[in-house]
Amino acid sequence: MDWDDLRIFLAVARADSLSGAGKRLNIDASTVGRRIARLEGTLGAKLFVKTPQGYALAPEGERLLPHAESAELALSGAKEALSGPDNLTGQFRIGAPDGCANYLLPQICARLCETHPGLEIQIIALPRVFNLSRREADMAIAVSQPQAGRLVVQRLTDYQLHLAAHEDYLRSRPPILARDDLRGHRMIGYIPDMIFDRELDYLTETGAEWAQLTSNSVSVQMQAIRAGAGLGIVHDFAIPFCPGVRRILTGQISLTRSFWLIRHADDRRSQRMNRLADALGQGIRSEVARLQGLLTSEGSTQERT
Repeated sequence: MDWDDLRIFLAVARADSLSGAGKRLNIDASTVGRRIARLEGTLGAKLFVKTPQGYALAPEGERLLPHAESAELALSGAKEALSGPDNLTGQFRIGAPDGCANYLLPQICARLCETHPGLEIQIIALPRVFNLSRREADMAIAVSQPQAGRLVVQRLTDYQLHLAAHEDYLRSRPPILARDDLRGHRMIGYIPDMIFDRELDYLTETGAEWAQLTSNSVSVQMQAIRAGAGLGIVHDFAIPFCPGVRRILTGQISLTRSFWLIRHADDRRSQRMNRLADALGQGIRSEVARLQGLLTSEGSTQERT
């Protein structure tokens, strides 16, 4: 059995389509189809069933899947052994919510690439949960701990969020000294039916019943706040990137959330993935502490109570 055929089999199993697998492998869909047909002919078994939703694994494909994944892991291990214990190379894909992806991962990944020139890092910033079983990413950062699946879950660090507004907006309105003063202000937040994790439901913390300006992206929300559109709950670690944005009512409205690093259970046997997980986790902990420390050091000049 040819490993390259197994590689294509895995891509189709994870993408549920010939075209999706082709994009991952950088080959055309017709070639993917021919290679799958060849593998099925070699094995004398039907591996996929065509459905309206795409290509689903047939029972024979389900039985082949763990063996193909084991072969993939063994090949990865061989490459690790030849590259040396401290040299991280190859492609590495991280899935993360867009707040983390925008304000933390760029500088963390820049340092990783500087230390390991042979490493190629892809950051996928999407406001949803990633499916590691289908290898949408090698690792994912989440804001809550998953309760199901063959996963390795590690709590990375806590981070803080506060109500904030741009100083131009604050200067044009009466002082906000208590929760009751929030009445009549425009609120900025998530689109309610697009909140993919309960940990992102910030609005109730302010006592507001609704937000006038909403987005499924925390970065869009921050830019709206920066434009003076109103008040919103933001990550403390994002504020240093947004001149003029100030925290308010910090003694009355304060949220704490956590970042979790999620990996596929099989990756525990990969020393390369273990080293990458350690480096990524340490980078996130250090960067959150550094950015939040900037607000603490600036003290009252960075917030209004």
